Amino acid sequence: MSVKLGPAGVPLSCKGRTIVEGMDDIISLGLETMEVQTVRLVSPQHFEQYWQAGVLANKTGFEMNLHGPYYSELLGDKMQRNRSLAKVEAALQTAKTINAQHITLHVGHYGETGRGQDANGQVAPVFKGIVQRLNDIWNDDDEIYPVFPWLADGSPSKIGIETSGRQELWGNLEEVLEVVNHVEGTIPVLNLAHIHARGHGRLRTSEDYGELFDQVRETIGTKEFYCHFSGVEHRMGNAMHYTQIKKSDLNFEPLAEFIIEEGSWLDMTLISDSPLLEHDAMYMLQNIEKARHKQLEQKAREERRKALAAQSNLSAEELEAREAQIAAARAKDALKSIEQQQKEQEAAKETKKVEKKAKKEETKASKTKDDDNMFEIEEDDDDLF
Repeated sequence: MSVKLGPAGVPLSCKGRTIVEGMDDIISLGLETMEVQTVRLVSPQHFEQYWQAGVLANKTGFEMNLHGPYYSELLGDKMQRNRSLAKVEAALQTAKTINAQHITLHVGHYGETGRGQDANGQVAPVFKGIVQRLNDIWNDDDEIYPVFPWLADGSPSKIGIETSGRQELWGNLEEVLEVVNHVEGTIPVLNLAHIHARGHGRLRTSEDYGELFDQVRETIGTKEFYCHFSGVEHRMGNAMHYTQIKKSDLNFEPLAEFIIEEGSWLDMTLISDSPLLEHDAMYMLQNIEKARHKQLEQKAREERRKALAAQSNLSAEELEAREAQIAAARAKDALKSIEQQQKEQEAAKETKKVEKKAKKEETKASKTKDDDNMFEIEEDDDDLF
């Protein structure tokens, strides 16, 4: 099992705000990857820091990834598609410069095509063209290898098609898997917040995550996953906006449990899309470690049970039954103790109540006596007159 975690962009705590300084901060936090955000445009003046980031990633083995333009219309008219492909072209050039392992792209609205096979039939050729263009960029000039050594040693970035979070956007899980299954060089980008929202809150338990990853593995036959995770506010099958993980009904603990208990076959890159970026990435890392420790404790208990069974000449089942009886007896004793404490507390309350009432009556009687004494005349006093 391999899980790499990192933020979508330069960490919030990074003072320098450059990609290279962001990488340094991410590494110091114990994280292993980041996703560079070129969601609106790629600025030529950023080339120097992109190249420096690529060199550092190549030397350290740090995994760089890139998010392409958010606002794509690959199912739009000719003008919309060409405008979107121009943005994609800039993202591909940047991916080569930073030595990106994955490039995440969106498709956009269904447009006039609508849902179904017609839309998928138009999306697949577009991504075939994008993959071919990336290969051309990666191998366009042998003389630049000294500047970009990873071009000679590595393979082109994988084109990731991201699941969308709104009903009017192409990219539910089934659509993405179908296109990826037909276009070599592409992978699904599982945005778990989007899948959760579009499925009306479908990811609740570790079993839900297991079904999701099994569906992907059975459909396209992969053990490599590129995922985004964040809290999300959703309504009627649509993602409204990202939130921090702790404020969402999309919990990370079940995913951590699945990764540790059932995900030994996974090779996963997990990007934090949360508004808290690296803070929630660290939160995810802590939950994975917590799930791992829980699993180790469970295994230790099982080993101890086996050892005790061998010493007692009992089978593991017999020892487990005896432990269950002991636990039930302890629970019964604990219940009796609690009931006894409750009875004692109720008796103490009743005693206190009686004492309080007696004291109140005594105070009242004393006051009445004092009032009577105020008007009492001593008849034997001869000096009154």
